[in-house]
Amino acid sequence: MDNEYEADLLTLVDDEGQEHEFEIIDELENDDGHFMALVPTQQDADEVASDAETYYIFEVIEEDGEEQLQEVEDDALLDKLAEIFENRFNEAYYDEPEE
Repeated sequence: MDNEYEADLLTLVDDEGQEHEFEIIDELENDDGHFMALVPTQQDADEVASDAETYYIFEVIEEDGEEQLQEVEDDALLDKLAEIFENRFNEAYYDEPEE
């Protein structure tokens, strides 16, 4: 059985021009828009231990015919999205299958 896993990776450039690589852990499209949950691929060991549950939510927008990611500015929307992503993550990885 072949269970190879290939991560969906993307590179974002911050305001200082530095590149940061992220793994896409989930995507969601609803009435509010199209969103991605991302985790950094390169972290210091201390960061991994203290931020084990840290991920980032970005909105996917189209600008000049290209997909761009932007931060979610609306705190209420961000909280709503975080709850959805966390529920989906918990269902996928922690819930026992019903028999």
